[in-house]
Amino acid sequence: MLIPEYSTKFLKKPFTLSIKQHDMANLQEVFLSVILLFVFLLIGKILRVKVKFFQRIFLPASVIGGFAALALGPFLLDVIPPEMVLEWRQMPGLLINVVFAALFLGVAIPGISTIWKLGGSQICFGFMIGFGQYFTAILVTALILIPLFDVSPLFATILEIGFSGGHGTAAGMHQVFIDLGWPAGSALGQMSATVGIITAVVGGVFFINVAIRKGYCANFNPEQGLPDYKKSGLIPEEFRTSGSRGTVASESIEPFAFHFAIVALAIGLGWLMLHAVKAIHPILDGFPLFPLAMIGGMIIQLASKPLKVDRFYDRNTFERILGFSLDFLVVAAIASLRLDLFLENLGPFVILMVAGIIWVFFCLIYLAPRMLPIFWLERGVTEFGMQTGVTAMGLLLLRLVDANYRTGTAQAFGFKQMVYEPFLGGGLITAIFPFILIQFGLWQSFLGVVLLMLIFFIIAYFNGFLNFNPNKKAKADGL
Repeated sequence: MLIPEYSTKFLKKPFTLSIKQHDMANLQEVFLSVILLFVFLLIGKILRVKVKFFQRIFLPASVIGGFAALALGPFLLDVIPPEMVLEWRQMPGLLINVVFAALFLGVAIPGISTIWKLGGSQICFGFMIGFGQYFTAILVTALILIPLFDVSPLFATILEIGFSGGHGTAAGMHQVFIDLGWPAGSALGQMSATVGIITAVVGGVFFINVAIRKGYCANFNPEQGLPDYKKSGLIPEEFRTSGSRGTVASESIEPFAFHFAIVALAIGLGWLMLHAVKAIHPILDGFPLFPLAMIGGMIIQLASKPLKVDRFYDRNTFERILGFSLDFLVVAAIASLRLDLFLENLGPFVILMVAGIIWVFFCLIYLAPRMLPIFWLERGVTEFGMQTGVTAMGLLLLRLVDANYRTGTAQAFGFKQMVYEPFLGGGLITAIFPFILIQFGLWQSFLGVVLLMLIFFIIAYFNGFLNFNPNKKAKADGL
């Protein structure tokens, strides 16, 4: 079927718009794929409510639903057709742009002195863990994985991409890895993110239980912690709160649509910047959009204040857009995992994951009490959750040890994220590090990472954050 030619009466240049029937069919197939992913997200939620084990380890419904879809995919039970899985594989790389564009929209950005005063130690500690993931991965890749398994040097990037970055970052790096000749990178990055989330919830909850018995928690008592409804995720009516606030009249524009348009504008700015980045050097042709979409969001937020537009922004609505995109992204990323590429790299992948888990636990157990002057457990476990899972995982673990946010950890962590996210965990350094590895090699890149870690360690030392003989026992400082 062809659409009739449009009238060109009012156009300077005539054009013909034709839509073939198979194109409409393809659009309907994509729509069906999206609907089915939402069904799997709902299945994940039902399993979270019904299965006590999932509740005990706080596994997100998006992860559960993603694995349910993966089990029915072409690599296992072969119920879902491969064509649909291919469509799912495209979606995370698009949705990550929405997630990053919304990160700083609706957030009042404080002055540098305020950020440093309240979050300086958290910033130094966070960058030590983040750069340490590259430190660990490069060492393991250069000394073990390349000699034994002849892997690509780019293997050294998937730990930080998966742990500190997450599923969205791994999906956003898909085209980068293809352009650099290593198509397995995105699949391994997504599996790394899955290992990271499980490490965050299982390892974090286990460590908190140990810490409570040892007296490391500043304000814990047996009555505190997450209530039962948090485990199932079904909120009773008396505890429900508003998820967003209308700032524009719905008869003129739906508030959600208004906020989504602002996010789209941020992505558009990022797209313009992407063209400028690609023009710098041919090696940057595969540079991803999502970190630039984040910068676009920051530009819009900063410009909105003098224009007095920011008063119409509702941060909760931006968080709903971000959370919706992230849930959908995780389901699609896990459901479309290339298990064939993962199994081909199983040996080196397991070795790298073990090394990465050892590193983040070393930071939590050893570095946190020495780099975080007050409430080291609360601040350390929050960072642990973010550095292995996502920001929400860090805040979930914080809720377990600081139910009423009395330690100031949430504020310090929020300020740290403002400084950290533009660079690591999906920021500019995450995006360009594969290019750095290819351009300079493993050992020169390793020296650069060591230098950056040393800089943050020195900054922590001269600001009085370091204590080489800490008393790990909790003190109710300021409570």
